[in-house]
Amino acid sequence: MSDIPTLSEIIYYILRRGLYHTLLLTALGLLIGFILGISLAIMRVYGAKELMWFSSGYEKLFRGIPLIVLIYIFAFGLPDILWYIDPLELRLGSVVLALSLRSAAYQSQIFRGAILSVAPGQMEAARALGMKGSQAFRHVVMPQALRLAIPSWSNEYAVVIKDSSFASAIGIVELTQAAYFVSVSFREIWALSYLILAVIYFLFTYPITRIFGERQSKKLKKLGMGGG
Repeated sequence: MSDIPTLSEIIYYILRRGLYHTLLLTALGLLIGFILGISLAIMRVYGAKELMWFSSGYEKLFRGIPLIVLIYIFAFGLPDILWYIDPLELRLGSVVLALSLRSAAYQSQIFRGAILSVAPGQMEAARALGMKGSQAFRHVVMPQALRLAIPSWSNEYAVVIKDSSFASAIGIVELTQAAYFVSVSFREIWALSYLILAVIYFLFTYPITRIFGERQSKKLKKLGMGGG
């Protein structure tokens, strides 16, 4: 377009060009981080000393490295090894790997805290009824822990979807990169482009943290399972 785009055209362009990759990166980062995070939390709470040390070390390592550094390591360090993979897929995979490994470190803390928040008597009562330790954890402790983790996990979702914007640093067109294209093409509206981008991120984060965070905290408080 040669003419300055309208507000609706800017919104449509940003969403059309960038929404898919933003949601894809967020979903995969959270899902893989969820699986790894729960595994690390279980290691930390119930594992042998070696597993506890591994889990603790993992958390400290990936919480201490900036996300953009992880992305650069995976994006520019792996191509020499995985040269046969399509460059775009490799860049996407690099961001997913960085997001999920970093998110797993934070999610493990969320789930570890939730597991420890379940009253010890729950496990003892389940064992008294004849359940094995693994059965008691799977059917009694874990369902409660997952519910307790929802408020904090909703905040992690907000962090991951915003951190997906770092993908623009290696040329992946997500929401931030799409807004950048508008701003450099029409410098008269560069501020408007990023204001729209900010509103889009807000709309994708605040309602989720409000519904699954604050409201869930109130429900847990009423049930005597937690507070907020």
